[in-house]
Amino acid sequence: MEPTTLNIPVLALRGLTVFPHMNLTFDVERPISIAALERAMEADQEIFLVTQKEIGVNDPEEKDLYAMGTVSYITQILRLSNTTVRIMVEGRQRARLRRLWQVTPFLQANVELLEEEPVSEAFQKSPRTEALLRQTWNQFSEYVELVGSMPDEVISKVMDCRDVGYLADFIAQNIALRHTDKQEILEEMAPFVRLRKLNGFLARECNVLSFEHEMEGKVRDQLARSQRDQILRTQIRVLQNELGEGEDADDEIDSYREKIIALGLDEDTEKHLLKEVNKLSKQPFGSAEGAVIRNYLDVCLEMPWNTETKERVSVEAARKVLEKDHYGLEKVKERILETIAVRQMNPEGKGQILCLVGPPGVGKTSIAISVAKALNRKLSRLSLGGVRDEADIRGHRKTYIGSMPGRIIEAISRSGSMNPLLLLDEIDKLGSDYRGDPASALLEVLDSEQNHSFRDHFLEIPVDLSKVMFITTANTTETIPRPLLDRMEVIQLSSYTDEEKLQIARRHLLPKEMAEHGIRKGALRISDDVLRAVIRDYTRESGVRHLERRLAAICRKADMRLLKGDVKRVTVTEADLPKFLDCQPYPPALHTDREEIGVVNGLAWTEAGGEILEVEVNVMEGSGKLELTGNLGDVMKESAQAALSCLRSRADALGIEADFYKTRDIHVHFPEGAVPKDGPSAGIAMATAMLSALTDRKIKAGYAMTGEITLRGRVLPIGGLKEKTMAALRNGLHTVLIPADNVRDLEEIDQTVRAALRFVPVSTVDQVFAEVLVPVMTKDEPVRETAKEEPAMAAFAPVTREPASQDAGLRQ
Repeated sequence: MEPTTLNIPVLALRGLTVFPHMNLTFDVERPISIAALERAMEADQEIFLVTQKEIGVNDPEEKDLYAMGTVSYITQILRLSNTTVRIMVEGRQRARLRRLWQVTPFLQANVELLEEEPVSEAFQKSPRTEALLRQTWNQFSEYVELVGSMPDEVISKVMDCRDVGYLADFIAQNIALRHTDKQEILEEMAPFVRLRKLNGFLARECNVLSFEHEMEGKVRDQLARSQRDQILRTQIRVLQNELGEGEDADDEIDSYREKIIALGLDEDTEKHLLKEVNKLSKQPFGSAEGAVIRNYLDVCLEMPWNTETKERVSVEAARKVLEKDHYGLEKVKERILETIAVRQMNPEGKGQILCLVGPPGVGKTSIAISVAKALNRKLSRLSLGGVRDEADIRGHRKTYIGSMPGRIIEAISRSGSMNPLLLLDEIDKLGSDYRGDPASALLEVLDSEQNHSFRDHFLEIPVDLSKVMFITTANTTETIPRPLLDRMEVIQLSSYTDEEKLQIARRHLLPKEMAEHGIRKGALRISDDVLRAVIRDYTRESGVRHLERRLAAICRKADMRLLKGDVKRVTVTEADLPKFLDCQPYPPALHTDREEIGVVNGLAWTEAGGEILEVEVNVMEGSGKLELTGNLGDVMKESAQAALSCLRSRADALGIEADFYKTRDIHVHFPEGAVPKDGPSAGIAMATAMLSALTDRKIKAGYAMTGEITLRGRVLPIGGLKEKTMAALRNGLHTVLIPADNVRDLEEIDQTVRAALRFVPVSTVDQVFAEVLVPVMTKDEPVRETAKEEPAMAAFAPVTREPASQDAGLRQ
């Protein structure tokens, strides 16, 4: 038998489902829905009602509609406004959407009418059907009882109905179910199965309603108890005040008073805190101000007033601790021991504020930890990186919601002592915005002349910070405000040499990593030559953090091999390093081992240590333009202009065309253009590269230079010589040209570096040109190869550098 199909207007319902043989009234607003109603009224008043899958879809398509719906008859239409129509429909028969063949101006589809599965009279009277009907009546009765409001005609009709299919449709139409649940019942053609599904939904709704009633009851009971307690407490307080016994009876107030008096504070502080306790005693129970005062008193009483650790001021004890925990850094250790010696000779003297400045990973924080251990002081660390709010240092007023003391007071409270060592980490990373300047707030904290009465905004009472020892750390002093820097004594920590890194790895890093990875002593063997290879070929840093990560990677690989059980000891060779470290060594340097025209190795200083800074110059026919690229700062641009003017003034002596600045364009470029660069110390490097490009004379291989240039060709001194020379050594260079005025700084350079490099002091650019430019050969002079100088130490092979973070600009 062929199925019956209809071409009929479609009305898409949102969150609503219509069942056969049911009457339903609802409002219609969408233009396509009103147009479908008008089309149906022009025909036989029949329309296909189908539910949308997603309520939010405004212009539904076939994929947005369920397949099953109801062919219904429009019994009444009432226009409420120009855009809203209220209709009454009567469901006729289930139908399946075969194809939605029209979407504008209204929906129209081809639908297939579905006949419900017949139910025999014997099945209707069977015990199974009777049991299902009774279960449905019971659950519906429970639902009605929980809901509390249901029309009487609906209840009576449910209790009188014995048609399982109609009963399922009727109950689903008249109770609050999700539209997805109603759709599931509509799509079920078997009447018995349909009623059984409805029973499942009824049971779930009854459980949900029971939980809702239970939670509402608990909330009501809790509110009633809370109100009753509050009323009783208020009555008790009123009675106690009438009897004059309120203060004596309040254990909390007495407890606060006893604790404050027991602290033995100075008279003003004790008077201030007792005044706050009296204010608390007058507050009604549960008041917001009372909670603020309680929080304030709790914070004040948690402070370690009059509690100090016995300081162990001994230079020899401190020396042993520093030597045990750190290798190298001799000048830094000596300076710290001098500070301890002063405290040993004059315990009552004012302490100095030390600022440890150096590249990342050189041990600034660990030195502060060792000092705290040597002095037997509690250590509390504050990370100031990214702090932009002055209230982080001085705290918030206690009247603000969520107020708290500043980081200084919080650190002292956390340490449990009034004479701790406070480590202010990353002080150069402080910021400032509309909320104030934290660096300015630190001026009082780090001033030994006035920090004996530091006032936090939250505490509002003076706190003596003169007994606190402050040590700050920074990567550079460039970003520290001058007034703040003036209050601190700067101790420079320079980069480690490769030999120092070797000893640190052997004595500290490798044993630490083996212990953390569960490797017993002797189960992993790494020779000094292998460690040198890791330092030389697999790390590019001033400190040892990257080296520590490399050693951790080796320990992880060793763990895997030891766990397999086929080996009891792992020996790492230099050939095994690519497998253990899962990476290849850094490639060799590009411009350190051959002579080139217009390419000079300059030296730069960054927050991460020294770096090689190449200078490239090209000369082209043009109109005398000077092009500078490479993300350069104003100082470096001006230095390039000075170098060009110096060459112009010496054009005859240098063999340059007198009008080269009119007929040639000069392009000066610094590679790694994403990294900002600034500073004057690349002056002689730029002048040498320009002269080389203008005269086609090559630059000797293995040379690096640093120095500021003047218009008259003098070479001025520069800073950061120690880090710059270590960068030259790491990159395989053998000769460094330095300003003559910097010769005195060679005493600060490590002996290993001094022995490995040849230093050429220069005072004029003429000496620079004579040293680094390859001599011009005459026609009679035989052609001979340029001998390549070898580095003084074979342990330091030529390597390239790893660029610093792009956020850290290069300072020449």
